[in-house]
Amino acid sequence: MARWAPDTRERLRAAALELFEERGFAGATVPDIVARAGLTERTFFRHFSDKREVFFGDDEIPALATAMLAAAPAGPPPFAVVWGGLHVLAVERFEPRREQMRSARRLIRDEPALRERDLQKQDALREAIAAGCLARGVDALTARVVAGITVDLLQTALDEWLGDDDVAPLTAHLARVRERMRAVLADPVE
Repeated sequence: MARWAPDTRERLRAAALELFEERGFAGATVPDIVARAGLTERTFFRHFSDKREVFFGDDEIPALATAMLAAAPAGPPPFAVVWGGLHVLAVERFEPRREQMRSARRLIRDEPALRERDLQKQDALREAIAAGCLARGVDALTARVVAGITVDLLQTALDEWLGDDDVAPLTAHLARVRERMRAVLADPVE
C-alpha cells in the first residue's frame, strides 16, 4: 500500500493502539508502530509529533473549536454554537471510533504521562473555546464559564458513553449530562 494512502493516519493509530494493548504504552516504540503499520518513521512524524499524540490528535479538537466559533453566525449565544459543535464532533469523529476510544481510555487511565497529556489537551480545548467566545464579543467571565462547562460536559459524557455497554449514541449521553448539569445548577444555593 502506498505511504500516502488516505487512511495512513488511521493505520498508524490502529497499529499503535494494538501495540499499546499488547505491550503497554512504554513497551511500544515508534519503530514498532511503523513496522506494524507497514510505514516509515518519517510518515509517522508527519501525522503525530510523538506517540502520545496517537491518543490526542495533536491540536485537532481545539483547532476545530476555534474554526467553528469563528465561522458561526453572530446571532446564537455562545453555548448554542458550542453545543452544535459537540454534536458534530460526536457524530463525525467520536461515534465511528468508539471501540478504539474505549481501548485508548483504558490505556490513558493506566499511564500517568498520558493522564497528564489528557488534562493538557482538555485545558487547550478550554482555552480555545474561551478565546473563540471572546472573539465573538462575549465577556471574559461568560467565556470562561462556557468553556469550562463545555469541556466538563464533553469529558463526562465521553466517560459515560465509553463505560456504557448500551448502544446509546454519544449524542444521547451529551444530552443526559447536559440535563443533569442543568438540574444541579438549578438547585437552590443554601
